[in-house]
Amino acid sequence: MSDLMRIESEQGLLSVCETVIVVPEIAIKEAGYIKVFTSKDAAHAKHEYHAMAQIAYFQYQDDELEIKEVTSTITIATKDGDITLEQGLVLSREPSGDFLVFIHPSQNRKKLLEAGYRYCTRWVRLDI
Repeated sequence: MSDLMRIESEQGLLSVCETVIVVPEIAIKEAGYIKVFTSKDAAHAKHEYHAMAQIAYFQYQDDELEIKEVTSTITIATKDGDITLEQGLVLSREPSGDFLVFIHPSQNRKKLLEAGYRYCTRWVRLDI
């Protein structure tokens, strides 16, 4: 398998991407459940995660973010194994640079995006 990650569901292949932020529903209350993955240089990864989360959150506030609903379990296939998400949100960046956001219906979009943004912001600030 290449370093690129595959995002899939029962609906089929959703995306092949370089960077992923997985925000499960429980992360609204406990951010430690958020997971991040990248196939790029790990030294700068936390800054990319922060930028992705920030852009997605601000685009959502401005009604510019396209979010695709997925009704089944989302699976993220990484080089280290598969991650499954029953309820929550997946934010990804394709090799072209495009953002894709997948969410389960009835999830609170604002709160999940906000949880991801806050998590990535704290992570960057701890090391600066």
